[in-house]
Amino acid sequence: MKLLDSLPFKLLVGVVFGILAGLTAGETFMNFAVTVSYVLGQVISFCVPLIIIGFIAPSITKLGSSASKMLGIALALAYISSVGAAFFATLAGYAIIPNLRIAAAAEGLRELPKLVFELRIPQIMPVMSALVFSVLLGLGAAWNKAGTTIKLLAEFQKIVLSIVTKVIIPILPFYIGFTFAKLAYEGSITKQAPVFLKIIVIVMVGHYLWMTLLYILAGAYSGKNPLRVLRHYGPAYITAVGTMSSAATLAVALRCAHKSDALRSDMVDFGVPLFANVHLCGSVLTEVFFVMTISQVLYGSMPAFGTMALFCLLLGVFAVGAPGVPGGTVMASLGLITGILLFDDAGTALMLTIFALQDSFGTACNITSDGALTLMISSYAQKNGIKGEAAIDM
Repeated sequence: MKLLDSLPFKLLVGVVFGILAGLTAGETFMNFAVTVSYVLGQVISFCVPLIIIGFIAPSITKLGSSASKMLGIALALAYISSVGAAFFATLAGYAIIPNLRIAAAAEGLRELPKLVFELRIPQIMPVMSALVFSVLLGLGAAWNKAGTTIKLLAEFQKIVLSIVTKVIIPILPFYIGFTFAKLAYEGSITKQAPVFLKIIVIVMVGHYLWMTLLYILAGAYSGKNPLRVLRHYGPAYITAVGTMSSAATLAVALRCAHKSDALRSDMVDFGVPLFANVHLCGSVLTEVFFVMTISQVLYGSMPAFGTMALFCLLLGVFAVGAPGVPGGTVMASLGLITGILLFDDAGTALMLTIFALQDSFGTACNITSDGALTLMISSYAQKNGIKGEAAIDM
């Protein structure tokens, strides 16, 4: 029953249904599919600024109001790791994707039927306005210790999380199913199916390479064998693969980290829960490589390096406030995908699908990599004589 209720299974059913329907259905069904896909896409697009405000602003108030030396260092490490993974994926994308022999999706495609009706649901504000508003509001509330505003933002975060889990996530299989019906009807997805299988394998290899790099750096800085930490993380990795949730894996990750004699206990209690929420290097690496591939598949070319650089730098910010639900990173960054990379509904749906289908491994990379960053802050605290109370002064 858990398998039948899982998001990847529902998405997979939606993908299969959509492809079969698109290959066999006539124009009447496709009129319906195109219209429903458009309406659901409008609902998801409307929620993007709400997600940005609901998660970025409260995260900043929590961090700002509890700022300490250790907290600042931990956040810097998490951001650098995520952005580093993003640029690593970008360079790999430019090197690998041209060799995948991806044909332009527009070649020889069938034209889609027109919408039965058009229901436009404008966003409450542009995506970049929502980002700037979130940052300024969060900082202002933290600087002024505005307790009422901070509580209000925390409540708003819960409301937005409910919208994500009870509205957006349930409609995703339908949105994706009808979108894949469009892609199959056009002929683009059937031509490119082998490509997506290849990139999932490539991304998983990227996860292991980035985890290896982080543990090597942690070992070099601490002067300790990083295997003293990594060898205990097997249960956490498996749990993350099974749950696709950092929150659900947190208890196991804490237990694994506490087994390592290379980590200070107080740093484990401080670092592991923090990194589980702000360090999403595996998810970021995945998203960057996927958006480059999808851009090549659907639009015939990859984004320019300047565009990708801006996307990577902002994606690290969005990852800090990503919701703790399956696909949370890509959900929080939908505004970047549509606003900076200019993806349309088909590109967004394809991104959501292939990201969610491999999200277990991205989450497992996130959780396992947290051990390396915890080793770094544990060693920093030890080298600088920081007591346990100061390290966890939140």
